[in-house]
Amino acid sequence: MASNIYTSRSILRYIFIIFSIVIVVASIYVMNLLVERLSAEERARIELWADATRELIRTDNLDSDLSFVQKVIESNHTIPVVLADEDGNVLFARNIEDVDMDKTVVADFDFKYEPIQVDFDDATKQYIYYNDSKLLWQLSFFPIVQIGVIVFFLLLMFFAFYTLQRAEQNKVWVGLSRETAHQLGTPISSLLAWNELLVMRYPADELLEEMQKDIKRLEAIANRFSKIGSKPELQQTLIDDVLQTTINYMALRVSNKVKFRYDSNRTIAVRLNADLFSWVVENICKNAVDAMEGIGTISIDVAETSKTVIIDIADTGKGIAKSKRKAVFLPGYTTKTRGWGLGLSLAKRIVEKYHKGKIFIKKSEVGVGTTFRIVLKK
Repeated sequence: MASNIYTSRSILRYIFIIFSIVIVVASIYVMNLLVERLSAEERARIELWADATRELIRTDNLDSDLSFVQKVIESNHTIPVVLADEDGNVLFARNIEDVDMDKTVVADFDFKYEPIQVDFDDATKQYIYYNDSKLLWQLSFFPIVQIGVIVFFLLLMFFAFYTLQRAEQNKVWVGLSRETAHQLGTPISSLLAWNELLVMRYPADELLEEMQKDIKRLEAIANRFSKIGSKPELQQTLIDDVLQTTINYMALRVSNKVKFRYDSNRTIAVRLNADLFSWVVENICKNAVDAMEGIGTISIDVAETSKTVIIDIADTGKGIAKSKRKAVFLPGYTTKTRGWGLGLSLAKRIVEKYHKGKIFIKKSEVGVGTTFRIVLKK
């Protein structure tokens, strides 16, 4: 069902893109037609202006009524026009602001349109140069502005679709996680009760104590899943308490050929959620054990600055190629035949989103090992 919804939305997205492209192409086509028509109309107006100029030049009778001709010449309020002689000297200019009466403006106008020749007499010729009106200039740039606006809205649409899809996916995962935690609650409670009965019958059995730790661990994991999607509560915590508890738990559940090296420090404290941060350390250590194939050393070092706490977790495993260092934090990335590839992705989310810290690969060398660094704010 969810797949069908996402497929339908993808189809709608592509339809919207195609529809937008059609609108853009049609708009550009129509706008070009309008620009061409307006340009032709402006050319016709300049031709009329040139005819009026010729009429004014050719009229020898000073008593002739030239008011109409004068009106035609003065009616041009939008198109930049220059009247120049054969040498390119400006004789008259209209609708041009701050024009220098030199050959520069003539050269600029001549580059745009072919000038119109006006014969003064048999020996003298003058030329009318013109350029696009402000309206035509604005219209010629309008398609570019329109494309920019549509591209902006397309990007906005993609961002909205992406955000909505991510929000829905997160909602599904949150619901699934909480339902999993709810379903685990009943068998975990039963296991705790059975373990208590076994302890009462066999109080000297050390294995029952370890079994109880595993059940408590299951309870902590279910508790983590139940809190996914809600803002975790951060408390000032000694980092040593979280690290030592996690190391002690991991050491009994991996190969005895894996050694943990950690120098306890009881003075460094930071605001964090102990359950979630323990999950981060556990995921990194599990990946380290897999990378070392059950043989090697995991070293954990803690340092602090005036504003941060730095935790380095190093292993003596296979190492990570430089091209893969960013990919290891992506959901679904894994080098194992079994696994979902979510461990480091969850670790990154917990550290960066919930604790406002940073997690990254400090260094890694193929065949030597990898060091993950976690930086937390105090």
